[in-house]
Amino acid sequence: MVLKAIPVRIGASHACPYLPGREARLAWVDPGWTRVPGVYAALVEQGFRRSGGDAYRPHCEACAGCVPVRIPVADFTPDRAQRRTWRRNADLAVTETDAAFRDDHYALYLRYQGSRHADGDMARMSPEEYLGFLACDWQDTVFFEFRRQGRLFAVAVADHVDDGLSAVYTFFDPDEKQRSLGTYAVLYLIERVRAVGLRWCYLGYWIAGSRKMAYKQRFRPLEIRAGNRWVGVAVGEEMPVRHD
Repeated sequence: MVLKAIPVRIGASHACPYLPGREARLAWVDPGWTRVPGVYAALVEQGFRRSGGDAYRPHCEACAGCVPVRIPVADFTPDRAQRRTWRRNADLAVTETDAAFRDDHYALYLRYQGSRHADGDMARMSPEEYLGFLACDWQDTVFFEFRRQGRLFAVAVADHVDDGLSAVYTFFDPDEKQRSLGTYAVLYLIERVRAVGLRWCYLGYWIAGSRKMAYKQRFRPLEIRAGNRWVGVAVGEEMPVRHD
C-alpha cells in the first residue's frame, strides 16, 4: 500500500527520554486511519511505531537521531555472542498467546520496570494502563511467553504485519542477566519470521549514543530508514550517526 496523505497531529515538545538535554516531539496518526486494513503495515514499513492504539514517529525539529531499523531475516546470521545466547536459553519453552492481561505477565513487567526504569511513569502503570500500552483493539498482536518448568522468564510483544513482525516491547526477569533475554527475544522473533516465510523483523528505533538502544546495532545485516528508503548496513560497517 502506498500512503499519500494520511493526517497526523504533532504532539507537544517534551524532554527526550534517550538523549539528555534534547527536546522531542512526536507525530501521531489520526486514529481513524489505523483501523483501515493495510494502513498500519504500510506505516510500519515507513518507520512508524505503535503505542497502545496510536501509531507515531518522531518529529523533532533539530534532531534526526531516531533511526528506524529492521532485520532482513533471510540474510541474518548470528554472531558468536548471539549463538552463545541462543544455546544458553535452549531450556526455555516459548508459547504464543493472545494479547490479554495475565497476572504473572504484569508482575514480571513491574519487576522489570522497577529494576530498569524505577523513576519513570511506566513503573507505576495500573493493569489497565499496562495492557493499554501493549495491545489495542485494531491490531493483531501476539505475546510470546518464555518459560522453564512453568516459571515465566520473559515476554516479547510483537505485531503481525504483512511482511513480518514488528517488535513492540520486551520485558524479562531482571535477576537473569546472564541469559541476555532481550537479545534472545529478538533472535526468537527473527526465527519466527523466517519460519513463516516472511521478510522483516522491525525493531523500532536505534539512536546513536543511547545505551538503551545499543543492542539493536549488533544484529547484522541491518537496514535503516534513511529519508524515504531503506538502506542496508553490512556486517562490520559503522552505523550512521544522525542528530541534526
